[in-house]
Amino acid sequence: MATYKKRGYKPTAKPEVENDVENFENVEENSTTAEVFNTLDETASKTEDWVASNQKYIFVIIGVVAVLVLGYLGYNEFVAQPQENEAMNDMSQAKVYFNEAVNGTEKDSLYTLALNGGEGKYGMLDIIENHSGTPAANLAEYYAGMAYLNLKDYKNAIEYLSDFSSEDEALAPLAKGAIGDAFVQLNQLDDALDYYKQAAKIRTNEFTTPMYLNKSGLIALELGKADEALGYFETIKKDYPTSTEATTVDVFIGKAQVLANK
Repeated sequence: MATYKKRGYKPTAKPEVENDVENFENVEENSTTAEVFNTLDETASKTEDWVASNQKYIFVIIGVVAVLVLGYLGYNEFVAQPQENEAMNDMSQAKVYFNEAVNGTEKDSLYTLALNGGEGKYGMLDIIENHSGTPAANLAEYYAGMAYLNLKDYKNAIEYLSDFSSEDEALAPLAKGAIGDAFVQLNQLDDALDYYKQAAKIRTNEFTTPMYLNKSGLIALELGKADEALGYFETIKKDYPTSTEATTVDVFIGKAQVLANK
């Protein structure tokens, strides 16, 4: 049933009170909003004044940043990249010698050519000396270190491989592991174990990780650290069951358990 208000109807006191409260709150809110805008206006005004009085320095800073950015881009395009292209081109024949040494029969002579060059072309040592600071020179450190390792010059192998740095999934652990191999040949087993452990941790993959865990375990056994060795072998069995190392790991687990219980 519809309702209506008679002419002259006066509201009760309660709604009037509520309206008064609402009006008061609206006034208070508007006042607060006004204060906020006033504060913002004042801040903006101060900022404008500061910019106006310091615009000379601002333009200098912007100019310096622009010069640095343009200089960096220009250096990369006109200096660094051409230098890198030249270095990689100079290294091409040395890489051919190295690859032939890995796959061929006359290994010593080919590794020597990879190091020192031949046929009027640079070797890895020339690249390191003449193109210092380039990615090609860094890669040449790896090749040189591996060449020396195969030539049984273990001290030079350690020196050059230690100067090599990489984020590569395979090369980074292989370089660390090769240093470990060199220390084994020098009968410095504690150092070898340290580098094998680094090689196992530096990248995690199905190839290098189980390989260097296995080498860590074998050296740990040689050092009488059976419990530590057992941990490496058990990690291979658990985490890398399809790896080549996993096919024989049970034998080494058994050996480590026997030595650990003595």
